[in-house]
Amino acid sequence: MIERLLKQLLLQKLGSRKALIIQGARQTGKTTLLHQIFNQIPHVLWLNADEADTRAIFENSSSTRMKALFAGYDVLVVDEAQRIREVGLKFKLITDQIPQLQLVATGSSAFELANQIQEPLTGRKWEYQLYPLSFEEMARHHGAMEEKRLLPHRLVFGYYPEVVTSAGNEKEILRQLSDSYLYKDILMWENIKKPEKLVHLMQALAFQLGNEVSYSELGKTLRMDHQTVEKYIQLLEKTYVIFRLGAFSRNLRKELKCSRKIYFYDNGIRNALIASFNLLEMRSDIGSLWENFLISERIKALHYHRLWVNSWFWRTQDQQEIDYLEERDGKLHAWEFKWNPNLRPRLSKTFAKAYPDHEFNVITPDNFEDFICMDIQPS
Repeated sequence: MIERLLKQLLLQKLGSRKALIIQGARQTGKTTLLHQIFNQIPHVLWLNADEADTRAIFENSSSTRMKALFAGYDVLVVDEAQRIREVGLKFKLITDQIPQLQLVATGSSAFELANQIQEPLTGRKWEYQLYPLSFEEMARHHGAMEEKRLLPHRLVFGYYPEVVTSAGNEKEILRQLSDSYLYKDILMWENIKKPEKLVHLMQALAFQLGNEVSYSELGKTLRMDHQTVEKYIQLLEKTYVIFRLGAFSRNLRKELKCSRKIYFYDNGIRNALIASFNLLEMRSDIGSLWENFLISERIKALHYHRLWVNSWFWRTQDQQEIDYLEERDGKLHAWEFKWNPNLRPRLSKTFAKAYPDHEFNVITPDNFEDFICMDIQPS
C-alpha cells in the first residue's frame, strides 16, 4: 500500500465539524485514499454520485429527511459530488443540521464542484487536491535510491497510480486514460459536439510543452477562434489535466507581461496524447519532460506541505529567461532546470540587477530531491 501524503492532513481534520472536500482528476486514487482512512472506522455510509439513485437521494431532500436517511452513521462519503445538482446547498444543510456527521466529498471537475460549493460552504469546509502519485510518496514507499533509479521511467510514463502499480501495461493504461477518463467531465458538462477538437488542442499543447502558448496561434492552427481555445484550456485546467504558469513582470520594460506556459500534471498523460513512449535516451524532448516533471512535482509538494508561494516563469523580449520563479515572504527564488548536470547556466545579469534580493539555483538529476521533497520550511 502506497501511503499518500494527503492522508495525514485529512486525519488531522476529522471531527472538525467541517466538510472535507478532496478534488483531483479521475483515477488519481481519491476513493482508494478514503478507503484507507475509513475502512477501519464503523458506521460509514458510502455514496457515489455517478449513480442515479445516489443523486436522487439529494433531490428535494430537506434537513429532516437527511437526518432520517443518515441516522446511525458517523461519516458520510460522497464520491463524484459534482454530479449532484445544487450540491453546495445540500452539503450546507448537512454541516449545519447534522454537525455530528463527518461529511467527506470528492470531485473530479472543479468547474462544477467549486462553483457550487464556494458560497454555500464558506467557513464550513476544508479543501484539498489529490494529484497523481509523487516522487516523494514513492520515495517513502520503497526508498529514495530506488525511486531515483526509476526516474527515466517516470519521466516517460508518469505517476498515475494504476500506471505505477501495473508494470508492463503502462502504455495501454495511459491510452485508456487519455482517451476517455480525462475528458468525461468536460464532455458531460459542456456537451461538446466535436470532441476531436479538444483532443487536437491537447495534442498541440503537448507538443508545445515548456514553450510560451498563444491562444491566437493555437486557434489558427486548429481552426478555432481564440475564445474557444481559451475556454477549452480553462476546462482542461479545472479537470486537473493541465495548469498554467504566468510570466513574472515588475520592473523592466522588456519583460513579457501577458504570456503563459502550460504544463501537464502528469508526464505520462502528455506522452500518451502524442503517442510517444520512446526510451528517454532516444528522445529529443527530454528538456521539456524534465521541466514539466520538476514543476508539477513542486506543485504537489507545496500543496501537500501547505506552503503558500507565488509562482511564475520569467522572460524578456530579447530571450533572456528563467525557467521557474517563486516568491516567499517578499524574496524571489529562481531556478533553472537542466537534464545534463554538466551544464551550469548563469543567472541573467538583467534579472539580477533588477531584482537583487533573490536566490538562484540550477536543478539537475544530481540535486533535484530537495526541490521536490519539500525540506524547506516556511520562512
